[in-house]
Amino acid sequence: LRPDDVEEGFDANLADFIDEGELAHMASQIYGDVDNDKMSRKDWEKAYVDGLKLLGLKYEDRTEPWDGACGVFHPMITEAVVRFQSETIMETFPAKGPVMTKILGRETPEKRAAAARVQSDMNHQLTDVMVEYRAEHEKMLWSLPATGSAFKKVYYDPNLGRQVAIFTPAEDILIPYGTSDMQSCYRITHIMRKTKNELVKLMQAGFYRDIELGEPGKDETDIQKAKDQETGFSDINDERYTIYECHIDLNIKGYEDKDKDGEETGIALPYVVTILKDSQEILSVRRNWREDDPLKLKRQHFVHYQYVPGFGAYGFGLFHLIGGYAKSATSLMRQLVDAGTLSNLPGGLKSRGLRIKGDDTPISPGEWRDVDVGSGVIRDNILPLPYKEPSQVLAALMDRIVEEGRRFAATNDMKISDMSSQAPVGTTLALLERQLKVMTAVQARVHNSLKQEFGLLKNIIRDFSDADYTYEPDTGVPHARQSDFEMVDVIPVSDPNAATMTQRLVQYQAVIQLSQTAPQIYNLPELHRGMLDVLGIKNADKLVPLPSDQKPQDPVTENMNILQGKPVKAFLYQDHEAHIQVHMAAMQDPIIQQMVGQNPNAQSMMAAAQAHIAEHVAFAYRTKMEQMLGVQLPDPEDENKEGLPEQIEKQLSMIMPNAAQAVLRESQQRASQMQAQQRAQDPVIQMQQMEMQIKTERLALEKQKLQIEAAEKADKLRLEEQRLQVDAARYADKTAVDARRNRAQEEIAEQRVQIDAMRAGTQSRAQDVAQKQKDVEIALQAMQNLRQRHDANNIGESGQ
Repeated sequence: LRPDDVEEGFDANLADFIDEGELAHMASQIYGDVDNDKMSRKDWEKAYVDGLKLLGLKYEDRTEPWDGACGVFHPMITEAVVRFQSETIMETFPAKGPVMTKILGRETPEKRAAAARVQSDMNHQLTDVMVEYRAEHEKMLWSLPATGSAFKKVYYDPNLGRQVAIFTPAEDILIPYGTSDMQSCYRITHIMRKTKNELVKLMQAGFYRDIELGEPGKDETDIQKAKDQETGFSDINDERYTIYECHIDLNIKGYEDKDKDGEETGIALPYVVTILKDSQEILSVRRNWREDDPLKLKRQHFVHYQYVPGFGAYGFGLFHLIGGYAKSATSLMRQLVDAGTLSNLPGGLKSRGLRIKGDDTPISPGEWRDVDVGSGVIRDNILPLPYKEPSQVLAALMDRIVEEGRRFAATNDMKISDMSSQAPVGTTLALLERQLKVMTAVQARVHNSLKQEFGLLKNIIRDFSDADYTYEPDTGVPHARQSDFEMVDVIPVSDPNAATMTQRLVQYQAVIQLSQTAPQIYNLPELHRGMLDVLGIKNADKLVPLPSDQKPQDPVTENMNILQGKPVKAFLYQDHEAHIQVHMAAMQDPIIQQMVGQNPNAQSMMAAAQAHIAEHVAFAYRTKMEQMLGVQLPDPEDENKEGLPEQIEKQLSMIMPNAAQAVLRESQQRASQMQAQQRAQDPVIQMQQMEMQIKTERLALEKQKLQIEAAEKADKLRLEEQRLQVDAARYADKTAVDARRNRAQEEIAEQRVQIDAMRAGTQSRAQDVAQKQKDVEIALQAMQNLRQRHDANNIGESGQ
């Protein structure tokens, strides 16, 4: 691709956009720094070359002190390397896969499902998809103990479309002087070798800049020559180009780091710069931090494995630790073999006059030759040189040196004579731990580095996984979502506390011995399951099922599992009240009680049922406490929790008594209700309740009768009161009528007087008087009628 056709994105090759002069200056500076890094480790390379000779992979043909002298090497280092490689590959890469997962935070069903998907997906990737991974890992385990340092490079390969983890020998990784670790190293150079076709493919893909390659030059180091000599290879047809891939901090013109105000900070940023060694031209310049990282931290692509950490960045290996022992053992072995050769085929002096018919070749066993003796006897004409048998002192010295070397390298075997058949398991474990302490520490370092490697692979797999999906894969292996990787951490299946299977077996045997003294405090199924896993037994989960293997079940299924002797487990989020009611009902079922009573395992069934119910009761109590407190308590099943902080624990403890009292009162009320219900089921109490009910009904009838009598009396009183009221009203009406009659009579009398006066006074008013008299009579008649009606009304009311 031409630079005009390339879009400058975050992951773009910046070499297509940087000025040629700036690229040349950058290449010259980096190339000089790489040469200085190579010069700073010259002595380390020399020790590396000398150590390769001690492996004895190729027999040495010697002509000194005579032609055909012994050229064997003592296999002390090779034996330790092979043993370490064999033991470690079995520990770190079992048949089920090298990865296991650890849930981050509180464990939930969703996190458990995510952990299972991540573990299955990553093991599938490492065992089936990344077909080269195991071979690369074994190469690393061969190089690590010998040289002391080995590297893995983890990256996404666009040609393969997946992640890779390639073994990189220590001689191909250049680290500047003074570097203590890979994380803080400011310049890491990976010396790569690629064919012309590989470079052209990367150029066509736009990964490298399109430049003129030229002819590759020879770049054979002393270490590579020593390796070729030991393995019998030659670089006659090696036409690969040497490339320096520098992971370096740079301050590139035009791409400077700037603060919030747009001012340059002068801070060098992490980049990956690839340089072609022969022409010193830059192939690519790429940013080495994540696009969404505001801190622009360097992305790590290398994992450093160390056998024994030393003074600098490189570790110490067997070449450094027991190289002197191996060299001395080799020298002594050669001397012993040569002494045996001279002793079996001795040489000597003979007189010139002694002539042997034929020739002077060594005599074969059972062969007789004729000789001509000039004078004297044959014994006087032959003088054998005084060669001795192989020295016992040298043999003992060699055995001593070999034993010391093996002991120092932690590869010597324990002698059976050092142990008694009646020795306790604890004593055996102590001896094993003492012998394997060095190797256990090495295995722990490998475990830690392997965890870092899995972390890098996890990030790459996560970045290229689907964000979400609803389909089931055809392969039967559940793929993990991107969100699944955020919930879990990936760790190796190897045990950093035990270097060999023998050590773990003895550990388990010691625990099993202790469990026999107090089996009630041990989780025996878990203990035996762990022993089966250490032995490598397949389908151990079916042989010894554990409650942790169980999935949430309904209470009826749990009852069935208890009756069948299968493990059951309660989960925090279940409806514990419902489960307890179903389990208690099953235990009280007479048919189940009869069948279980005839079973020889009745006690274990009842114990399992009671233990399971107790588990639900405990969870139910916890749920009530959480409801009373209004907060969520720490997960009791979280095995990785570090405990509550002191302040939080004190605050919870202060508010828990009130909540506990509230739960106690609620439980007491429920207990009282249950006791009342139980008492209600007693026949005597039922008869008493019936008698009480009859008495209550009788009292109710008497009360009703009394109420009726009281109502009748009230009605009589009310009628009497009404009669009295009527009499009072009648008396009041009579009094009023009499008063009105009297007043009327008085008015009539007065009117008569007035009429008489008026008649006497004038005749003209006679008619008026007559009229008034007539009116008065009418009024009197009306009053008489009113009185008659009133009396009639009183008579009618009296009759009623």
